[in-house]
Order: sequence, then C-alpha cells, then structure tokens
Amino acid sequence: MKPLNLFPYDSNFNFMRLRWVALMVAAALLLTAMGAIAVNGFNFALDFTGGTVTELRFEQPVDVDDVRTQLVEAGYESPQVQTLGSGNDLLVRLQPKVGDDAEGTTRTADDVLRAVSTPANPGTVIKSDFVGPQVGDELALNGIYAMLFVVIGFLVYISFRFEWKFAVAATITTLQDITIVLGWFALTGREFDLTVLAGVLSVMGYSINDTIVVFDRVRENFRLLRVNPVAVLNKSINQTLSRTMITSFVAFLTILALYLYGGGSLRGMAEAQLVGILIGTVSTTFIACPLLLWLGVSKQDLMPKARDEAELARRP
Repeated sequence: MKPLNLFPYDSNFNFMRLRWVALMVAAALLLTAMGAIAVNGFNFALDFTGGTVTELRFEQPVDVDDVRTQLVEAGYESPQVQTLGSGNDLLVRLQPKVGDDAEGTTRTADDVLRAVSTPANPGTVIKSDFVGPQVGDELALNGIYAMLFVVIGFLVYISFRFEWKFAVAATITTLQDITIVLGWFALTGREFDLTVLAGVLSVMGYSINDTIVVFDRVRENFRLLRVNPVAVLNKSINQTLSRTMITSFVAFLTILALYLYGGGSLRGMAEAQLVGILIGTVSTTFIACPLLLWLGVSKQDLMPKARDEAELARRP
C-alpha cells in the first residue's frame, strides 16, 4: 500500500526563495510578542497568585460549567472548577477578593457553598485551604527551570546527533515558537495557569520533533546530492512536506476537539497547543532551514570528524 502524500514526493516548491521575507515576518511576530509580554504581562491564575481552594461534595453529580457560571455571578472572577473522582466531588479554586486572606478562608467556603448549592442537590464543604502567593512564585520559578532544562537538553541532544549549527537553528526556532505563544496570552489577556504552562512545554516538544524530521532529511540529502546548500534545503523541505502537513492537521484536529469539549479547565492548555501547532508548522518550513543556511551549514559539517582529510577529499 502506497503512503498517503498530499504533495508529490518530487515536488519542487522554492521555499528558500522566501527565506528573507519569512525571517522578517518571524522577527516582527517575535518583537510583537516580546512587547506584549513586557507591556501587558500575564493574567496569572490562582496557581501563581494565591487564593482559596475548596473541596465540595454533593448528593448528586453536578455540571462543572454550571458551577463555574454560578461562581462568576456571585462575584468571583475566573473560577477554576474540576471534578474529583466522581461527579459528586468538586475542587473549586478562587482568586481572592479584595481584603481576603488566610483568615477569610472559612467565610469564602461558606459563600461558595451558598452560591452553588440548590435545595434539590445540597452540598457540603469537605475542606478549604488558603494558598499563599509565595507558592505561586515557587511554581513560576519551577516553570522557568523546566523550560531551561528542556532548551539545554535540546542543544545537547541535537549537537550530539547532528552538529552544533543544527542545534542552534532548532533551538532558536523553538524559542521563537514558544515566545509567540506566550505573547498570544499576554496580548489577549487570557488566563495563564499551570495547564497553559504545560501546553507551552508540549509546544516545545512538538516544534523540536517536527524540526528534527526535516533536519534528518537535510543531513541525508547533503550526503547524497551533489548540489548547493540552497537546493539541498529546498529538496528536504519538499520531501517532508506531506508528513509535516498531515501530522500537523491530525494534531490540530485532536487539540481542537479538546478545546471545544474538554471543559474550561483544559481550554487554556488546548489554546496554547493550537497556537503552537500553527506557529510550529510554519516555522519548521520557513524559519528553521533559512536559519540553518544563514549559519553556513555545508556538507563538510556533517562529515565524521575522526576521518582524515584525504578521505574527506574523496567525497563528492
């Protein structure tokens, strides 16, 4: 059975002809994202700002979206509601109201219970705790450490598997992708919580995976073809174009379903992944390879370093 190809394997779209335009557009998006982050900042959720965490139990299963709506009507902004085990148990995370502190936790729990309980389905408070902002600071710091760990890991792995120019190009492309995703949340004011941070980290993995597939074909074609680097990069992008589009389309549909039907608690993560897939697909095609060309990659970069110059000279 023949593999599914959206584009002919021998297609010859001249992507590299647009490399300077693509790099300028990418630079503009990157600067816009960085400006939005610097000027607007993020709309941090309870995970980072602190607040009240209340666990409730009802006699009958309750609808999470209905509870979230009732809490908004009661004056609580951006409540986070999720089920615990069965549909009868809920975990409610709330931003603190003005003047609220740890001593007001009991009062807040009572207010929440009155807002969401009904005569037909009364609820009880299992426990209620106050999360201080210092916990949020620690989570933010851990998130930064996680991103740095991933970036350094990318550099080491790609340098070992390919060559340092490939590692630099892939890392710059990935950092651009996640910066634009972060800029999207800063620009739109969407709530930024731990699920969004998880989505951003997953975007890093998706972006680097797609880039490595193209770079692997670049390495192979450098060793097989007797053409200049521009032609090698164009050929490699064309040969992997169907794979890139099919993978991105399937991933986008999956995350879109999660965004539409996964509930409010997963919407932020899904939104980060949707934006990341779109940006990552474009950057793999139009940014990663032009960066590689700009860094001056050549056939000699991929030759085994332990071989002597005589053997290198015999290679085409």
